[in-house]
Amino acid sequence: MRLLDGVQTYVDGKRIGGAIYAEGIKSLSAFCRHVGNLELSSIRERQVASFLDGPHTSPVTWRQKYNVLRHFFLFWVARNAMHALPMPSPRPPVATTFVPYIYSRTEIRLLLSSVRSSQEKSGCKIDARTLRTLLLFLYGTGALVGEARRLLREDVDFKRRTIILRSNRFNRSREIPIGPDLYEVLRRYRFTNHRKDKMRAPNFFLTKKGDALKERAVCQTFQRLRGVAGIARDDEARYQPRLHDLRHTFAVHRLTGWIKRGADLNRMIPALSAYIGQVGLGSTDRYLSLTPERFRTQLDKLSPRRGKKRWRDSPALMKFLAEL
Repeated sequence: MRLLDGVQTYVDGKRIGGAIYAEGIKSLSAFCRHVGNLELSSIRERQVASFLDGPHTSPVTWRQKYNVLRHFFLFWVARNAMHALPMPSPRPPVATTFVPYIYSRTEIRLLLSSVRSSQEKSGCKIDARTLRTLLLFLYGTGALVGEARRLLREDVDFKRRTIILRSNRFNRSREIPIGPDLYEVLRRYRFTNHRKDKMRAPNFFLTKKGDALKERAVCQTFQRLRGVAGIARDDEARYQPRLHDLRHTFAVHRLTGWIKRGADLNRMIPALSAYIGQVGLGSTDRYLSLTPERFRTQLDKLSPRRGKKRWRDSPALMKFLAEL
């Protein structure tokens, strides 16, 4: 069997199992372009190493590609299409020092107040109301940017005041309630921007021409907005504040707000994890280290690490979520 056929069969199996597998497809396609359409049995370790050690490949990307190829080759070794696993020795894991940027509430207000001036040029693909609504949506739900871009008009139920967020992993989706402030923001956006003669896509957030938002355009638009607002890191970090950091900001602001109100974090942290689409009870623990220092002792006392247990496996938690 040749490589292209092997990749297609492997990807088809992933999709039948419910996985979208977008990043895996990207890595396997790149590997095909790198080595050509060889026989699977003729692929050697040096060819895999040459692909993995390409220019401008970070340690994280190297390990991601390594794992994709390893699982792909294991699949065909188990089916006798390959005699051995042509993988080089794995690199040792690299400790990440990346720290997400947590916007202050003052910076959130500054971003919102700078939207109009950042989008005043006629060449901007995204109008000011769309950008402002998108910012409030991300900050008010903790949704991923991709989930917001994929949001369809039919996913927003104004009668029940809920939205359905569709994940790009394993076709997993979740339905979450929205508060009155965000409800009003979304309602006004629907009234002003969902004109039948302007909508060319079924998405909720649209460009000026009525098309779905593209990832690159959204990122470039936000970086321009951040520049206009004058928000930047001064801690020598590699990355400047990102649109994705609104997700981290949402989580940290919720935690600190609950602490101030004396809420039971042993119940609220799993609820937060479920709300933003994390399946493990320990997934949200990383946000504890990002909260203000004055809350750290209280957080450590109230919310010890929960390991790998899944929130869906807790009947008490599921009952609590249903009552929110």
